[in-house]
Amino acid sequence: MALQSLLGDTLVKNDGTEVKTSELSTNEGGVVGIYFSAHWCPPCRGFTPRLVDFYKECKEAGKTFEVVFVSSDRNQEEFDGYFREMPWLALRFSHRDLKSKLSGMFSVTGIPTLILLDGKGEVISTDGRGLVGKGVENLPFPSL
Repeated sequence: MALQSLLGDTLVKNDGTEVKTSELSTNEGGVVGIYFSAHWCPPCRGFTPRLVDFYKECKEAGKTFEVVFVSSDRNQEEFDGYFREMPWLALRFSHRDLKSKLSGMFSVTGIPTLILLDGKGEVISTDGRGLVGKGVENLPFPSL
């Protein structure tokens, strides 16, 4: 399934700039993490800094790894404050219908949840959170 059909036509950077989903810098060897989280969730507040560090380590190691934040925050203000801490893209907070669809599609029952997809939108792992804890060298990047 194409990433665009999963995530919609556009995503947003934490400065408000729109990015076309089709321009995500993934290829056959890349990984996209769909990150379900919220600022009010203590385990999320603990995991997000670890994921930020992991994301930066992937970039430094030359790995093609993108993350899309899917918020469970209660309002736009909470979303904006939390998203400022993240160096990646997000589904717009106003796209609640798409957030619900994604939560159902990936059977998300709790947060934080990190679903890992390949560049084509196929599931690599539903336990991205566990894999992040194992380090960059153990992330299952698809072979080229």
